[in-house]
Amino acid sequence: MLTASSLVLLMTPGLAFFYGGMVRGKSVLNMMMMSFSAIGVAGLVWAVYGYGLAFGTTAGGFIGNPADALLLSLDDAEWWGASITGVPALVFAGFQATFAIITVALISGAIADRVKFGTWIAFAALWVTLVYAPIAHWVWGGGLLGVGPIVDALSLPIDFAGGTVVHINAGAAGLALALVIGKRKGFGTEPMRPHNLPFVMLGAGLLWFGWFGFNAGSELAADSTAGRAWVNTLIATCVAMLAWLLTEKFRDGHATSLGAASGVVAGLVAITPAAGTVQLVGAIVIGLVAGVLCALAVGLKYKFGYDDSLDVVGVHLVGGLVGTILIGFFATNGVLGSFYFEGSLDGLFYGGGATQLVTQVVAALMSVVYSFVVTFLIALLLKVIAGWRVTEEDEVGGIDLAVHGESGYETITEVR
Repeated sequence: MLTASSLVLLMTPGLAFFYGGMVRGKSVLNMMMMSFSAIGVAGLVWAVYGYGLAFGTTAGGFIGNPADALLLSLDDAEWWGASITGVPALVFAGFQATFAIITVALISGAIADRVKFGTWIAFAALWVTLVYAPIAHWVWGGGLLGVGPIVDALSLPIDFAGGTVVHINAGAAGLALALVIGKRKGFGTEPMRPHNLPFVMLGAGLLWFGWFGFNAGSELAADSTAGRAWVNTLIATCVAMLAWLLTEKFRDGHATSLGAASGVVAGLVAITPAAGTVQLVGAIVIGLVAGVLCALAVGLKYKFGYDDSLDVVGVHLVGGLVGTILIGFFATNGVLGSFYFEGSLDGLFYGGGATQLVTQVVAALMSVVYSFVVTFLIALLLKVIAGWRVTEEDEVGGIDLAVHGESGYETITEVR
């Protein structure tokens, strides 16, 4: 579990390369700093009180009690999972900290090139507290989607490693922020091409590597379900990459390196909630659908006019929805080994009827609505208090130099 936790932590520097390569050269450092700062802010919040909010004693199913784990003062005897998995409470808390970190960092791609670094720092702290922790509590901490009338009427929703908690959550938040903050100067009229595609591919590779800890580690045991999660993560991602490239080839005439890297991430996102709960055929279908739909969805921002700079909505929101909903078709308790989902049912294609499918849709919609609405309100508050946008002069001249006093390259004009 310590190894898995370290792999998940590596995903955030990997994301920094992935996002950093996708922006223009004049803002590469700022983009990477948004990911690195997410480690600092989310990690500290999680350690001080965030873990208790997510996994503490529930208050009406909505939020946990932060007093249960202030400064990660944890007693193994009081953690219900210790007796089942053998994983110490502190190790589990550390593992979950890396999930909070990567979720915050994912959001930053939606607002690249145009925001104040200080406002982003404040947003990260507020968002972990008010959005991430409540949804994590609902799904994994015994909250609304773990007990109560929703589960009594339907079944227990399956989110093996973060489809709702991480990807749908981050994608909905990214859309809310993009709408509040507004478009980059020149969006839709000027080319805004990735300045360093090797960075993008390196980042995608690091993300894929770290994602094995993300998905297989979520079983909290070295068993057959962890092995299945690992294999499904591999194969679904292979299929999604190929599906994205084929979609690109038919649509644009070229299969690109950016498409390959984006397809990898789309497949990883989609298989995350289903990794330990579907057979290989389910993983293949999930990867195929995600590769095609996400490749098409990244163009929605031009149709609807919102500036999701690095396609957080198209990849993470759409990919997260694909994986979460397709669980309702392909989940089978024949492979389900995790103690998290003992109340779940087989999917539609495995004789379980439509109940689990409806459950998955309800969980996804709850996550979308809550994350979007609360993020929108946080963004409006910060817009009034601190302001989001750097000046137009700084945005055009280079946010790296204006905000951080440094640039990624000596001859910055060559990579704009």
